[in-house]
Amino acid sequence: MAGRFDGKVVVITGAAGGIGRATAERFGSEGARVVAVDLPGTGLDDTVALVQAAGTEAIAVAADVTQSDQVERYANAAKDRFGGINFFFNNAGIEGWFGPSTSYPEDAFDRVIAVNLKGVWLGMKYVVPIMRQGGGGAIVNTASTAGLGATPNIIAYGASKHAVVGMTKTAAIEFGPEGIRVNAICPSPIETRMMRSLERGTDPDHPEAVHDRIAAANPLRRYGEPEEVAALVAFLCSDEASYLNGAILPIDGGVRAR
Repeated sequence: MAGRFDGKVVVITGAAGGIGRATAERFGSEGARVVAVDLPGTGLDDTVALVQAAGTEAIAVAADVTQSDQVERYANAAKDRFGGINFFFNNAGIEGWFGPSTSYPEDAFDRVIAVNLKGVWLGMKYVVPIMRQGGGGAIVNTASTAGLGATPNIIAYGASKHAVVGMTKTAAIEFGPEGIRVNAICPSPIETRMMRSLERGTDPDHPEAVHDRIAAANPLRRYGEPEEVAALVAFLCSDEASYLNGAILPIDGGVRAR
């Protein structure tokens, strides 16, 4: 049976993490060839193995998304190996330090902004020209519900995700006429390592209680699963979403509906 993305190429940053890995597997299961990008030593080979098990090709490219030469390298790796880029899940991100804004370490702030904001911009900077050569494509940036409202004690993370929302809207207007759609997803809470970190940051002695409290406050009474986020990313890249451009889509069980 033909897959929805047969013959297409997707680049995924943060591909060794929960959402990135689930998305790589989802695209692989629908026929896409996958370029999995993450830092060295993060388990990229496991992601590639999952994609291959789903029945398609994948390569791993170790890269720091804050370094322009390394971003250019992963973009060119996709072009050199597979001939171009159709879809880009611009997903790499970190939560950073947890604590009061006035105590936030400057180096930690700079690192969050570099990964979550500069990394997203650099990704588009080097991927979009390759998409242009192929006649268009679709980009999904990972923002967060932290980019839609206040998030005490993670000021750098919240600031970076607000900026991703703004950058997505600008990119959608700039690149839309060239057939490149740009949307952003705003997940949380999702069952990932990042949420485990935030739970520990909230209450190091009782992170499980924090998890239960957050889940109980959600209209759906649970966290989301990485596979649910992957399904949204796949939809946004598909022809079914051909008129969606510049959208900022929460996937949060209804938290921001209040």
